[in-house]
Amino acid sequence: MDRKVELEILTLTASQYKNDTFVVLLGETEGNRQLTVTIGAVEAKAILLHLRGIRSPRPLTHDLFMAGISVLGASLLRVLIYKIDEGVYYSYIYLKRENEIIRMDARTSDALALAVRAGCPIFIYDILLEEEYRRLKGHEEKEGISLGALREQLEKAIKEEDYEQAARLRDEIRQRDRNQ
Repeated sequence: MDRKVELEILTLTASQYKNDTFVVLLGETEGNRQLTVTIGAVEAKAILLHLRGIRSPRPLTHDLFMAGISVLGASLLRVLIYKIDEGVYYSYIYLKRENEIIRMDARTSDALALAVRAGCPIFIYDILLEEEYRRLKGHEEKEGISLGALREQLEKAIKEEDYEQAARLRDEIRQRDRNQ
């Protein structure tokens, strides 16, 4: 398809708009483009616990999956966000066992939780990152769109339950408020 860009998790925050929903901010490792992914509470907890070095007394689902991969003689090689459709991110996880590469479809939230455990890279196709980045930046660059117009778009996104777009708009409003 296109060249791949490596991403890293920059922040993980609770959504202000929906209970049990979190927003992961991903940024390219060699650039300034970013995108947000909305995930559930279980996956957010799994990521946060691992990033903070907190071990559960019993294996959590993602820990169990990683143990299963290891027992089968494989390792998690990388994660690839390969598609974005109406705000839903689609990902593959790539496993390596001996000389074999195994690709599995995964929810992006689960793929991210596994990637932090494996310490493996997270990739996205450059064209997808550019489209999402432009969509986010388009809100601020559209013919000098005002802060008030951004707030109206935020309210509309919330009413339509487009929480990823709402998170992007919220972040843009916050950034503009800081810069004023």
